[in-house]
Amino acid sequence: MLPELYKIKGLHPGLILKREIERNNIKSSELAHAISEHKQTISAIINQRRGINPDLSIKLAEYFNTDEDYFMMLQASYEVKKTRTSNKQYHPNFKNIRKVLFWDTVFEEIDWDKNKKAVIKRVLERGNDKEINEIILFYGKDHIIKELKTIKKSLLPTFEKNIKTYNLI
Repeated sequence: MLPELYKIKGLHPGLILKREIERNNIKSSELAHAISEHKQTISAIINQRRGINPDLSIKLAEYFNTDEDYFMMLQASYEVKKTRTSNKQYHPNFKNIRKVLFWDTVFEEIDWDKNKKAVIKRVLERGNDKEINEIILFYGKDHIIKELKTIKKSLLPTFEKNIKTYNLI
């Protein structure tokens, strides 16, 4: 059974399609044959190199016994999220963070969402007041507290000190 759309909103349809193929113990080529589609098309969707079009949404809906627009709605949700993310500069205010804090990477190429755990740890270990406040402002205090529960203790005493100082417990 396919998950409800609100639970998977923003995910690429290929992720859900791959999950369903695995759950139903079929091969992508078998699915392609069953819905009269090229196996390369299914493969490209599963690997997130291609999106869903209306005709394919209908075919997949018939195969998986769901609403005809299920995969199109998922595709639309994914496109909106992708556009919103690419239009929004998703990074903290660089004026408040020294590049030297991230000496071991290319500062301009940091993925602030994907690497948030490492960023939070680094800033709490080695950052100054301005940098710590910027990270708290950027990620939000509640989110940082949640992330800290998954971060292993640091060998640097400043890490624990800053957690207490900024009330991130």
